[in-house]
Amino acid sequence: MSEAIDLVGLLSLAVQHGASDLHLHHNSPPLLRIHGELHPVGEIVLNGVLCRQLVLSALTEEQKQKFEENKELDFALEITGLGRFRGNAHYSRGEPEAVFRYILTKLPTLESLGHRPSLLELCKREEGLILITGMTGSGKTSTMAAMVERISSLRTGVIITIEDPIEYVFPDNLCIVKQREVGQDTKTFASGLRHIVKQDPDVVVIGEMGDRETMQIALTAAETGHLVIGTLHTIDASNSIHRIVDFFPPEHQNQIITQLASSLVAVVSQRLLPRADGKGRVMATETMVVNSGVQACIRDRKIHQLPGLMEIGGQEGMNTLDQCLEGLVEKGLITYEEALIHARDPERIPKPSPPKKKGIFG
Repeated sequence: MSEAIDLVGLLSLAVQHGASDLHLHHNSPPLLRIHGELHPVGEIVLNGVLCRQLVLSALTEEQKQKFEENKELDFALEITGLGRFRGNAHYSRGEPEAVFRYILTKLPTLESLGHRPSLLELCKREEGLILITGMTGSGKTSTMAAMVERISSLRTGVIITIEDPIEYVFPDNLCIVKQREVGQDTKTFASGLRHIVKQDPDVVVIGEMGDRETMQIALTAAETGHLVIGTLHTIDASNSIHRIVDFFPPEHQNQIITQLASSLVAVVSQRLLPRADGKGRVMATETMVVNSGVQACIRDRKIHQLPGLMEIGGQEGMNTLDQCLEGLVEKGLITYEEALIHARDPERIPKPSPPKKKGIFG
């Protein structure tokens, strides 16, 4: 490998510049994602050979074998004195490539991430299903980690996580935290969940709820007295309900609707938006807390009515994305134009007032 470039050096640069991700892409310089934007590192272009060497240098022999067999691999990488990274190795046009995401050593708090007080209250729940949703890169894992840390400081119990891979590492607090990694400690999310109720958990944390069996077991665990927290790749609360139901064939959907209406506690959808001052990103959220009205909408499949219930449910900790965007614009945290891009109803986002002209005497 060229002495001019190595993986540890690139990851060090990523940390120094506050990058969330490092991309290794052949026929391109290494790229750092800083506040959502990609920036090239130097002028060295990674040819196929150098890109392969950099990718494989992050993997153990066992991981290299799995990567060659499956053509893609999720893994965690810890570098002494630097920190932890979540890695994904994959092929593109026949060449190995990878992306590394930096994991902050210090566990985040819900307040520091920008969440509303309603999410702090949800951490006090002892049973039911809480979904954290958003697209890739929206900070779902950080939110889930902050919730685990919060719960562990509030009460005694056993928290069991199933992750792929393990990102944040939790110390035992009032709760003991057992972290299980897919591929190392259990074969799949579903297989780990099938046995989890025999491990005496109070809280079950699922890194990704991406298939029918995982969702079914999670709903059952939530119904039987456990608090279940999981992530889902959806853009808002309404789409989350549709996505869950669509996991199942039509003949099973009525049963799932009934389970979901009785066991769902809340859906928190989030996205990260560029700050108006250009200094980083700010979180925008939508929160649906399940009450009798929401339950009725889910049972009757009147999902289109959920935004209206969130709009008027502020006293119960609810808010729509548009309400959040409106507040961020009023505070000057995001631009009016950025809010319009993400709004469900752009007309409800108020245009900022033009600055008043000063008279000749000020």
